[in-house]
Amino acid sequence: MAIEWVVAYLALGAVVGFMAGLLGIGGGGIMVPILTAIFAAQGTPPDHLVHMALGTSMASIVFTAFSSLRAHHKHQGVLWPVVWKITPAILLGTLSATWLAALLPTKALGIFFSCFMGYVALQMILNIKPKPSRQLPGFLGMSIAGLSIGGISALVAIGGGSLTVSFLNWCNVRIQQAIGTSAAVGLPIALSGSVGYMINGWGSSGTPDYSIGYVYLPAVVLISVISYFTAPLGAKLAHRLPVATLKKVFACLLILLSLKMLQTLFWN
Repeated sequence: MAIEWVVAYLALGAVVGFMAGLLGIGGGGIMVPILTAIFAAQGTPPDHLVHMALGTSMASIVFTAFSSLRAHHKHQGVLWPVVWKITPAILLGTLSATWLAALLPTKALGIFFSCFMGYVALQMILNIKPKPSRQLPGFLGMSIAGLSIGGISALVAIGGGSLTVSFLNWCNVRIQQAIGTSAAVGLPIALSGSVGYMINGWGSSGTPDYSIGYVYLPAVVLISVISYFTAPLGAKLAHRLPVATLKKVFACLLILLSLKMLQTLFWN
């Protein structure tokens, strides 16, 4: 791999880790558009651009998801009974979505990703949050929620944090426990999503060397290593910087990156 790509992946990991620590937001919204542009510049076939970006992004958040789970568990912020109830459906939804993604054309995936990130950005700008108005559902309700969270997370390469926290908050779970439980759910999402993109991309022609399916291993290693060090820096600054304002700036960045992704897919 040329040195400029090594630097690019390290820089991406640094930004993703820092923003995750600062705002508590997963890196898929940043990683997928930038990885799409990098893979395009590296000569990856257009048919696989978004698939590679999604798979590589999912694999890159496995380690940070595990670290986040441990941190919240130490502070007794994880509702483990909720995790056990929702995880089977999460796994099924995530794996099914990676299979669906492999069938979809890359431009369709890019459009879905951009629309979803636009929705997330709008929520952040307007500070829209669901009002607690019900209790946690039974097996059927939790299964439907898990399938939805896992499926959408796999299609946009996120750890499901924004979706899970919103769902739990709607069900009258305290915000601290909603965040901690979401962190625990993020690990099975990241793991099953990574495995799914590896399996469903197996044998695809034209993927970069050292790829397993739709997961490009050198990028995963470089992004994960540097984000491990920058995430704590972001977390330290979270209490010193105007996070509310930064979230709005980040939301605008999500929109710009999504537009850049569409430009890469449709006008390159």
